[in-house]
Amino acid sequence: MSHEKRTFEFYVLAAFFALFVLFLYGPLSAVLILSFQGPNGGLTFPMNGVSLRWFYNLFEQQAVGNFGSSFRRSFSLGIMVMVVNVLVSLLAGLAFRRKFRGSTTLFYLTVASLVVPSIIISLGIGVVFQQFGLKPAWYSSAFGAHLTWTLPFGVLIMFAVFNRFSPAYEEAARDLGASSWQTFRHVVLPMIAPSLIGVGLFGFTLSYDEFARTLMTSGTYNTLPLEIYGMTTNVTTPVLYALGTVTTVFSFTVILLALGIILMLGRKQAKLV
Repeated sequence: MSHEKRTFEFYVLAAFFALFVLFLYGPLSAVLILSFQGPNGGLTFPMNGVSLRWFYNLFEQQAVGNFGSSFRRSFSLGIMVMVVNVLVSLLAGLAFRRKFRGSTTLFYLTVASLVVPSIIISLGIGVVFQQFGLKPAWYSSAFGAHLTWTLPFGVLIMFAVFNRFSPAYEEAARDLGASSWQTFRHVVLPMIAPSLIGVGLFGFTLSYDEFARTLMTSGTYNTLPLEIYGMTTNVTTPVLYALGTVTTVFSFTVILLALGIILMLGRKQAKLV
């Protein structure tokens, strides 16, 4: 059996992919390994023993940093952003299925925030709140700042979904006597449910990890990314690496859970078809 000869372009792309994987997972691997330093270990290699000391230390009183509270704020903010992101993106996708006056202008206004530097958005929202005599907070100004980042992605995803959605399914449901709400509830929604889960997951992860748009809008209390950044100049033990490992595992768990739900819904739809 003859084997196809590898081209030069193949090796170039393979080398690029290898560098990409190295830059992506190399730092994560270093953080993961160093989080298991011994009780007398430091922030760099070589490791001085192996232990779970720094993971236990996460739940102890810290001289600098408040992991639990900052995590709860980031998690709550991510859930808030996720819910609004799904609802607004769904409504926008439904609305833009038909042309209306000003739709093009509205579309470009929606995605314009993607090309504006995040720190400028954060600074602008913080200044506006101060001008109106309002105190910036993670649940108000930071919430709005995060939506300027997550909503354009959600809207673009739903545009792509509905662009590929055949109206024949809805026409068939109406021919069988279904109302507009019944058609949406029993035909459209089940078919786009995996995409909505993706939009929700995307919105949650973008919000949970966002730093720049939170910097000037979080107010007195930090979210987890801000707390980690503040700790990098004060914490001198591997507890910071342990925190990084825990948050990375949490992020991957959320992604795997969402993928599992999407696969389950896909199999259910396949059985119905």
